[in-house]
Amino acid sequence: MVLEPVDQLRRGHHQARCRKRASGIEGSSGSRWRSAHRSSRPGDGRISFELRAATSLARLWQRQGKRDAARALLAPVYAWFTEGFDTRDLQDAKALLAELR
Repeated sequence: MVLEPVDQLRRGHHQARCRKRASGIEGSSGSRWRSAHRSSRPGDGRISFELRAATSLARLWQRQGKRDAARALLAPVYAWFTEGFDTRDLQDAKALLAELR
């Protein structure tokens, strides 16, 4: 699945904003990641975008010490997938889930 260019730009913009912020401050970056996470739900053909948004938000929460919340967010999204486990996005999500155990 290919992300729409606007989705890729939005993701890149929010990742850059997250990197700029101190690790303990969520601010608007976290709320924007949650917005991106909610904007693509299963069945609308954009679950890859959902996985990327959930993985990014879970990483932010991990840095903030919210390990349980990060795992609770990412695990069900990862479970939606039944194929494509050789892709970078799924490998990244799997590795992050392993760190969150």
